[in-house]
Amino acid sequence: ATKAIDRPNRSKQKVQIRRADNRGHAMHWRLDTWHTFSFSDYFDPAQMGFRSLRVMNEDWIKGGQGFGKHPHRDMEIVTYILEGELEHRDSLGNGSVLRSGEFQRMTAGTGITHSEFNPSPAATTHLYQIWLMPRQKGLTPSYDQRVFAAEEKRGRFRLVASPDGAGDSLTIQQDARIYLADFAPGAELRHEVAPGRHAWVQVLRGSARLGKETLQAGDGVAISEETTIALQGEDEGEVMLFDLA
Repeated sequence: ATKAIDRPNRSKQKVQIRRADNRGHAMHWRLDTWHTFSFSDYFDPAQMGFRSLRVMNEDWIKGGQGFGKHPHRDMEIVTYILEGELEHRDSLGNGSVLRSGEFQRMTAGTGITHSEFNPSPAATTHLYQIWLMPRQKGLTPSYDQRVFAAEEKRGRFRLVASPDGAGDSLTIQQDARIYLADFAPGAELRHEVAPGRHAWVQVLRGSARLGKETLQAGDGVAISEETTIALQGEDEGEVMLFDLA
C-alpha cells in the first residue's frame, strides 16, 4: 500500500534570500558542487529544504567523470543541463545523452538505480539537480526528458514540469509547477501566485532585480504570502521558478 509523504517543510518568513556564496560547497576530484539545502556532508538544520523542495544542487562535472550506479527511492528528481552533456542510464532500461537546454525528470518511487557521466573527455558539464518530495511513497518508478525551444521561454515563464503534464510539460508526482525563463536587460518577468501557495526563484545565469534586491547567478529566494513575483533583468540571464503547495 502507498503511504502519504511527510508534510513539506515550512518557512515563516515571507521573502528569504539564499545567496550563492552562502551555500554549502564541496570540491571533489570529479566535480565542484554547491548545495542550497543540506546534502551529503553539508548539514545545516536551518537549510533542510523549502516546502516540497528538498535538494537544490549546482554541479560542474569534469570531463570523463560522473557517478556510477547508485539507487534512489521515494523522490522526484529533476535535472537541467546548462552547459555540456550528461550520459544517463537506469534500471528501467533508459539510456540517453542529455545536452545543454534539456530537462530530465525521474520518479524514483519504489526504487530506481541510475548512473550519470560527462561523456566529453575534456569539456565540463554544468547542471542543476533538484529533488522534490513526492505526493506519496511507493510510486511506480518512471523517467522522461525533454528539450524546450528557446523561443518558448524567451521573455516569459515556460511551464516545464507539472503534476498533470499541462502544456506538454514533464509530469512530476507532486503539487509543484516548474518554469524556465530567459530574460534580457530591462525586461520584466511576472508570475501570479495563487492564495495559499508559495514560490522559490533560482537564478541560473545573469542577474535580475526582485524588488530592491539584486539576485546573481546561484542566488535563490523563498517566497510566501505574495501574490505577484516581478523580476527585472539586469543583464542577459535565465531563471527557474517553482510554484509550490
